[in-house]
Amino acid sequence: MTPDDDEITFRTRKWIKPEDLNANGTLFGGSLLRWIDEEAAIYVMIQLGNERVVTKFISEINFVSSAQQGDVVEMGLRATAFGRTSMTMRAEVRNLFTRQSILTIEKMVFVNLGPDGRPTPHGYTDITYERDRVPERLRVAGSPTQW
Repeated sequence: MTPDDDEITFRTRKWIKPEDLNANGTLFGGSLLRWIDEEAAIYVMIQLGNERVVTKFISEINFVSSAQQGDVVEMGLRATAFGRTSMTMRAEVRNLFTRQSILTIEKMVFVNLGPDGRPTPHGYTDITYERDRVPERLRVAGSPTQW
């Protein structure tokens, strides 16, 4: 099953614990942004088949609502464009149980790097729902080609 072209797929969940809270007792925005950046980088690595990717740009971050200790949030990402050396996506975080949006980011750009640390063309123009772009050298010996 593949999502609609504009649909964000929510796959990663985080449980809000005391160490994730700010002075107001709600989810610290910095923690949330760290989680999103990490999840987005992993998503890009799979899409581009390269573990050498970096965050280039994050557009306006819209904090819509907050989360409390004990809440479970889920993060969703969606590729929106492929450049010659980059990939652009949008992100949303919502409360797992209420489905209330917590944060939206319309544009996150990641750049594909070569072994020399410079931007390098990746050669992709579309999203994959298979994990076949993960380089063979990163797979466990004897594991299937699809995770």
